[in-house]
Amino acid sequence: MHAVVLYGVGGEAFVAGTDITQFSHFSKPEDAIGYEQRIDRVVGKLEALNKPTIALIEGACVGGGAALAMVCDFRYCTPSLKFGVPIAKTLGNCLAITNVSRLIDMVGIARTKEALMLGKLFSADEASQAGLVNAVIEPGEIHDRVAEVAMQFTRLAPLTVQASKALVGRVQAQRRAARDTGDDWVIACYMSDDFKAAVSKFVNKTPFEWTGH
Repeated sequence: MHAVVLYGVGGEAFVAGTDITQFSHFSKPEDAIGYEQRIDRVVGKLEALNKPTIALIEGACVGGGAALAMVCDFRYCTPSLKFGVPIAKTLGNCLAITNVSRLIDMVGIARTKEALMLGKLFSADEASQAGLVNAVIEPGEIHDRVAEVAMQFTRLAPLTVQASKALVGRVQAQRRAARDTGDDWVIACYMSDDFKAAVSKFVNKTPFEWTGH
C-alpha cells in the first residue's frame, strides 16, 4: 500500500457528523473530557499513519469531518466545498486544544478565529486561498485526479516520503506542545445550560436562545 484516500459517498459530504443524541446524556465533566479525548485519539491515529493520506472532499466538510481532513497530508475538493466548525452557531461546545492547534497550523490565527468564533464556513475558493486544500477540481474529474496523485507515490522513494511526513509531524508536535490542556473550557462549554438547550433543540426541535450560561 502506497497511499490512503479518504472520501465520502454520494458527493454531498466528506464524513457524517457525530451522533448528537449522545450529548443528551452528558452529566459530568468526565463525559466532556472523555468525548474530546476519544475524538483526538481517532484523529491522532490518522495523523500518525506512516503512509501518505489524501482527503477527497465533495460538499460539506464540517465538525469531525473537518478534523479528519485537516490531518490528511493532502486535500482536494470540488467547488461545492463548505469547510468549517460552526459550533458557535449550532451546539455551543468547543474544540479540544489539540484540534484548535491543528486549525491554526492550517490557516493561521485570524482565520481560525473566523471559523470558531464566527462559525464561518469556508467556500472552495476561500479554502484554496487559505491553504486548506491543494486544489479545487470539478466533480467529474476529482476521483481520477486524486488517483493520479496517489499513483505518484508508487514511483517515489518510500523512505523519503515517510521521513518527510514524520519530520513535518515532529515539528508540528513541538509547536503544539502546551502545558495548558484547555480542559477547563471544554468542561465549561459542555456542562453549560446553553449546550444542553442547543442539544435539546437539535434532538427535540425545541426553541432556545443563547444565554452565556
